[in-house]
Amino acid sequence: MAGRQRRRRAAGRVLLAALLLGLCWRAAAERLRYAIPEELGKGSLVGPLARDLGLSPADLPARKLRLSAEKQYFAVSGENGNLYVSERLDREEMCGEAVTCSVGFEVLVQNPLNVFLVEVAIQDVNDNSPAFSKVALDLEIGEWTLPGAHFPLEMARDADVGSNALLTYQLTDNPAFTLTVKESAGGKKHPELVLERALDREKKSSFQLVLTAMDGGDPVKSGTVQIRITVTDANDNAPVFSKSVYEARVRENVPAGSLVLRVRATDADAGSNGWVSYFFGNVPDGVRELFSVDSDTGEVRTAGPLDFEEKSKYSFGLEARDGGGLTGHCEVQINITDENDSAPEITMLSVSSPVPEDAPAGTVVALVKVRDRDSGENGEVSCELSGGAPLSLVALSGGSYKVVTASALDREQAAEHRVTVVARDRGRPALSSSTALVLEVSDVNDNAPVFEEAAYSAYVAENNAAGAPVLRVLARDADAGANGRVSYWLAGGSGDAAAYVSVEARSGALYAQRSFDYEQCREFAVVVRAQDDGEPARSSTATVRVFVLDRNDNAPRVLWPAAGAGPGAAAPAPALEAFEVVPRSAEAGYLVAKVVAVDADAGRNAWLSYELVQAAEPALFRVGLHSGEVRTARAVSERDAAKQRLVAVVKDHGQPALSATATLHVVLAESLQEALPELSERAAGAESPAELQFYLVLALALLSALFLLSVALAVLARLRRAGPPAVLRCLGAQRFSVAGAAFPADFCEGTLPYSYNLCVAPGRAVAEAAWLPPRLPSLPAKELLGGEPSGKRSPSSSTGAGEPPADPDAPQVCKPTLYRVFP
Repeated sequence: MAGRQRRRRAAGRVLLAALLLGLCWRAAAERLRYAIPEELGKGSLVGPLARDLGLSPADLPARKLRLSAEKQYFAVSGENGNLYVSERLDREEMCGEAVTCSVGFEVLVQNPLNVFLVEVAIQDVNDNSPAFSKVALDLEIGEWTLPGAHFPLEMARDADVGSNALLTYQLTDNPAFTLTVKESAGGKKHPELVLERALDREKKSSFQLVLTAMDGGDPVKSGTVQIRITVTDANDNAPVFSKSVYEARVRENVPAGSLVLRVRATDADAGSNGWVSYFFGNVPDGVRELFSVDSDTGEVRTAGPLDFEEKSKYSFGLEARDGGGLTGHCEVQINITDENDSAPEITMLSVSSPVPEDAPAGTVVALVKVRDRDSGENGEVSCELSGGAPLSLVALSGGSYKVVTASALDREQAAEHRVTVVARDRGRPALSSSTALVLEVSDVNDNAPVFEEAAYSAYVAENNAAGAPVLRVLARDADAGANGRVSYWLAGGSGDAAAYVSVEARSGALYAQRSFDYEQCREFAVVVRAQDDGEPARSSTATVRVFVLDRNDNAPRVLWPAAGAGPGAAAPAPALEAFEVVPRSAEAGYLVAKVVAVDADAGRNAWLSYELVQAAEPALFRVGLHSGEVRTARAVSERDAAKQRLVAVVKDHGQPALSATATLHVVLAESLQEALPELSERAAGAESPAELQFYLVLALALLSALFLLSVALAVLARLRRAGPPAVLRCLGAQRFSVAGAAFPADFCEGTLPYSYNLCVAPGRAVAEAAWLPPRLPSLPAKELLGGEPSGKRSPSSSTGAGEPPADPDAPQVCKPTLYRVFP
C-alpha cells in the first residue's frame, strides 16, 4: 500500500514537471514541445495546445483545430483546445532501448490553413521489473575448484532506461559463496559467483541460492532467479571466448541463413570436459526470430528479414558450455546497414477543394507530408508537381509541403486541375512515389451572357394572330449553376415596342402581342436584355428588328371614275352619272378617260393592272394594261350607238388577287348640246315609273330655263366684241366633262403615283392625255343646254388632235389644282 502511494506521488511530481516543461519548451512560431511520463491514463492532460498556439476557445469552431498523426496517441478537445492522452503510452513499446523517446506530429489549423509541429517527450517511469531469461541457473562446480574462483551468472534485463534500469544484485547468504559485480566497458554490470572456500562433494554435493536483481527506480522493483549448484569432480577449466565483445555489420534485407559472424571459445580441459557447445544467453525478445547460432561451430546467421527502419542495432549474449558444465559468456553487437529499400511515403494531410476561381495567387489548397523511412541520402527526399496546372509546392519544416496557387484560376478554361505529387529520394538507385491531387475550381460570376448575334432580324407577315411566335434569341453564359442560368426581358425599343411583342423569361422566345398591320407599322425595334442569376448579376443586350411583311388584304380602290351618288347622298335633284363625250370624228387612240385606282398594299400586292371586261362595242375601246387609260381602238363610225357603257376591272398582283370595277359612260357626240338629249333620256329612263311624271314636269321647266339662258347667252355673245366684263368670260364656249365631279374627298390615300392639274381656260383646251377632266361647275341644266358647242375639233378641223382653236385675244383663267398621293 505504501509502495502504491509512493508511486502516485512520483507520478504527480513527474506530471507537474511535464506541465512546467510544456509551458517552457515552446519553440519558435511553428514548433511546440511537451514532456509527459509514460503510463498516463486515457484523458490525462498533456498541455494547453490552443493557448500555446495563440487561439482562444471562441476561435476553435472556426479554426477547426485537429491533429494529423499516423497513430493517434493524443487527442485535442474541441471545447478548450487542450491536448489529452487518448491511449496508454508505453515507452518501452514505443521506443525500446533508446535513451530518449518522443512522439512528433502536425497540428492543422483551418481558416486560414496552417500547420504546426508538436513534439511530446515520453519520460520513463519505473514500470518494469528486472527479469532473468531463465527460472533457474544450473552450475556444476568441481570440488577441486580453488577458493576465489569466479563463475559468471546471467544478467537480468530491465526494459526501463536511465536510473530505472540501473541494476544491483544481491545473493542469499551462504558461507561457501559470495557475489561480486563486474562492470564492462559499456557500463553493464555482470554478476559473478565467487567461491569463498573449497568444496567437499562428500559433505555437500549441491547448493540452492537465490540471486535478486534490483533497479534504481522509486519504488524499487526486483526480479529473482534460482541458482542450483552441483558439485562435480575434475572439470576445473571453463570455456573462454577469444573476445569478450564481438561486433559485426550486415546489410538489411539479406536473405535468411546469411552468415553474420563466428564466435570461438576454448577449454583447457580434455575429453568431454574440453568439448565446447554454443548457446544463446540472456537475449532480448525477438532476437531468436532474427538470428540463429550453430551450437557446434559458433556461427551466427540470420533467421529472418532484417529491417533497418525497424531497428538498426542488435545486442545479445552468447554462452559457451563444456562437457563438464562450465560456461563462458560473450556479448555480440550487430549493426544493420541501411539500403534504399523504402520509397518515399506521401500523405495528403488536408485538401481544400473546391477553390473559387477568384482565389488570389498563393492560396493554400493542400498540405502534403512526405516521409522516407531510410536514413542518410536514402532518406533525403525532394518533392515536385507534374501536370502543368497553375499550382506550386512550398516546402515547410519536417518534410511537409503546402500546395499553393501559382496564378489566377479560370473555371471556364479548366473546371478542375489534376496534378501528380512526385517524391524522389537521393538513394542509388533513387526510389520515387507519386499520388494524384485533384483540385476542383468553383464558379464565380465573372462572365456576362453573350448573345449569339449582336442584332437579330425577324420577319412577320401582317394579320398574324396575337401570341404568334416571332423569333427566339439565345444568350450563352460561360459560368455554371445559377451564374450561368439566363433570363430574358425587354429593355426598350422604338416607340411602345413592349405593346407589340413580349419575351418569355427562360426560353428567350418573342411572341406577338397583337395583330400587325403593314399599312400602319412596317417595322420596329426592341432591345432584349439577358441577365444571369449570379450575385451580383451580369447582363447584356441585343437589338431585335421586326419587319412586318405585307399581305394582299386591301382591294384596289377606284378614284376615277367614281360611282354616282348613292342612296345615302342627299341632292335636291337627281344626279347625273359621270360620262365622257367622245366626238364621232375621234380616230383610233383617242384618249377617252383614265381609270385611276390605288391599292393600300405594297410591292406586288399593289401592282395594278386594268382590263376592259364589259362594253357595248368591245372592239371600239381598249384600256391600257398598266396605265388605265381608256382609248378608242378604232375610229368611231356612224353605226356606233350614241351611248356606250364601259366596265373596267382593276386587279392587283397579290395571291389571291383582289379587284375592283369602274363603270364609265361614254356619249358619242360632237358637242355637249348634242349629248344632252341622250343624257336626259338616260336620266329619265333611270328613274322609277312612279316619279316619271314629276321628272317630265321638271324637265319642261328646265328646258324653259335653258331656252331663256340661251337667249341671254346669245345677247352676251353679240356684246362680247364690245368688251364684256371679265366675270362673264368664264361662260364662253369650252368643253366640260360631267365626270369631273366624281373625285372623292379622300382620293389622296393609297399609293397613286400620279399628280393631276385641273385648269379651266376659256380660250384654250387642255390635252386630255395630260390632264384629268376638270370639275364640272355647278350650273343649272338650262344653262348647260343653252350653251354654245364645246371647242373640240371636228373631224375636218386642221388643228392637232384634241386641240380646239384658241382665241389669242381671249384671256385665260387657269386654276391649277395639284393632287399628290403619298405612299
